[in-house]
Amino acid sequence: MTYSIAARCPDTGAFGIAITSSSIAVPSRCAWVGPLGLIVTQNVTDPALGPTGLTLLRQGLGAGAVLSTLKLGTPDPEWRQVGVIDRYGRVAWHSGAKALGTANAVEGNECLALGNLLANPDVPKVMVDHFTRSRGLSLPERLMRALEAGLEAGGETDDEHAAGLHVAHQLDWPVVDLRVDWHEAPIGALRELWTRYEPQQADYVTRARTPAGAPSF
Repeated sequence: MTYSIAARCPDTGAFGIAITSSSIAVPSRCAWVGPLGLIVTQNVTDPALGPTGLTLLRQGLGAGAVLSTLKLGTPDPEWRQVGVIDRYGRVAWHSGAKALGTANAVEGNECLALGNLLANPDVPKVMVDHFTRSRGLSLPERLMRALEAGLEAGGETDDEHAAGLHVAHQLDWPVVDLRVDWHEAPIGALRELWTRYEPQQADYVTRARTPAGAPSF
């Protein structure tokens, strides 16, 4: 049903998630990024875990404490997959016993891949390996390439229909927040969106910070 790659960039401190699913509009429910950490919540999703987790991260809780609190606060946590990365790059995750189909989670250095209803259990490892090897590129590009690698490795058992790319860095709003809510090839459509948005991303940050010096389009 869903697979994702989530990470903190050790070079910039930015946080990001790339996610895809056979379900409609998956990013609106599952991907939550902020300047102090991220939450990814999937499988049989409880969207409330996202904003609650970001609030806990803002309060200074670490990844493990946030995850424990979220598991206590959600109904039937055995149905959930949840990942947390905090401001120090620490990773915590939970993949419940009732995660659907072939489910797996693989943790890397300041990154995490989660999946359920996977075509094969290796998809998360492929994503983490690809992300790790791409250091030196921007965080959104690394996440995008890792998601594409997950698709090439088999993806999920059903066809993907939604995808999203989300990055937060220093500011209270995501500097990248791109969504494909329904498409026959959502990862390809997301790649096209990112290709169009990437050259303009920094300019929109400039518009917010110093509007007098921002370019027009």
